Amino acid sequence: MSAKIQNLQELRDQLRAFVAERDWQQFHTPKNLASALSVEAAELLEPFQWLKTGEIDELNVETHTAIRHEMADVLNYLVMLADHLDVDLLDAATEKIQLNAQKYPVQAARGLALKYTELKK
Repeated sequence: MSAKIQNLQELRDQLRAFVAERDWQQFHTPKNLASALSVEAAELLEPFQWLKTGEIDELNVETHTAIRHEMADVLNYLVMLADHLDVDLLDAATEKIQLNAQKYPVQAARGLALKYTELKK
């Protein structure tokens, strides 16, 4: 087993090697990666189907493992798409948190599950 991956760059590098060994780069267009990401995100929802809340105390070992694996698939495809489009995911996430903080100021959004357009500011 390989060493534990410590950051997104190491994950990207392992995914690059995995794909190159199989000559799959030809299939990894941005459209195909985004499509695969969408499929895996939908598969992530399946283990939660019919659960009351999906909280960890409702999950048996097999379901928890299935969820972990689907989450890994989502992350892997997202990292490959970001690599292909030269997007720094941590920078993009930081930027998005800052944008959301502007759209959802604490005093207007605290405790509410409303879209920013419905908040009273």
